This record gives sequence, C-alpha cells and structure tokens, in this order.
Amino acid sequence: MLIKQSIGAVAALIFASGAAFAQSSTVNGAVGGAATGAIVGGPVGAAVGGVTGAAVGAMLEPPQTVVTYVREVPAPQARVVVEEKIVVGQPLPETVVLTPVPDNPKFAYAVVNDERVIVEPSSRKVIRVLN
Repeated sequence: MLIKQSIGAVAALIFASGAAFAQSSTVNGAVGGAATGAIVGGPVGAAVGGVTGAAVGAMLEPPQTVVTYVREVPAPQARVVVEEKIVVGQPLPETVVLTPVPDNPKFAYAVVNDERVIVEPSSRKVIRVLN
C-alpha cells in the first residue's frame, strides 16, 4: 500500500514540475516517459521511461534556425483566433492554415491568438509556442 502511495506522490510531483516546463519537448518526453514507466515498472521503470522519453522528446525539438525563422517572419495580416487553448502536444484545429518552414519541411508554423506556434505538419501537433 505504501509503495502505491509513494508512486502516486512521485507521479504527482513529476506532472507538477512538467507543467512549469511545458514548452520543452525534451522535458515533456522525459516526464511522460517517467510517469508511464513508473506505472508499468515501478521506480526502475520510471528511470528507464524518463531517459527514453527525453530522447524521443529531443528528436521533436525544432532546431534554432527554425525558431529564429518563425520569430522573425512577418505575421500575416489576417488575425487567426481559436477558442481552444493552444497547448504543446495538442493538434491545431483544421481551420488554422499552416505555413511550411522553408528549408525544413519537418516543421510548419502559424500565428494563432497572437502567439507564434511551431507545428509538426503531418499531425498538426504543436511542438513549441513562442512568446
């Protein structure tokens, strides 16, 4: 019983700390992997899941050239507003038009609710929100 409570407390701490770093794919991957690993394999599973999740998350992190391009490109004249909150890991609505990043087709971007977002075009999932 004490082990289950300990695992629950650790998972809660992991999710709480992950919220503070929600903009980082590496951190999201590590947190998600650790939480899943803890549920499946206990403390050892949490360690293995965290490392694996961090590696997967790092692969999704856009390179600095993409971040710089999206920050500096002029915003479109037409303002795009959606009711849903823009969240890393969640797809953008189909109504939002994605613009491919030149020289890097793995990434696209959009300006939604006055926020610039970097997106994985195939899934429309938000990878990073730029402030």
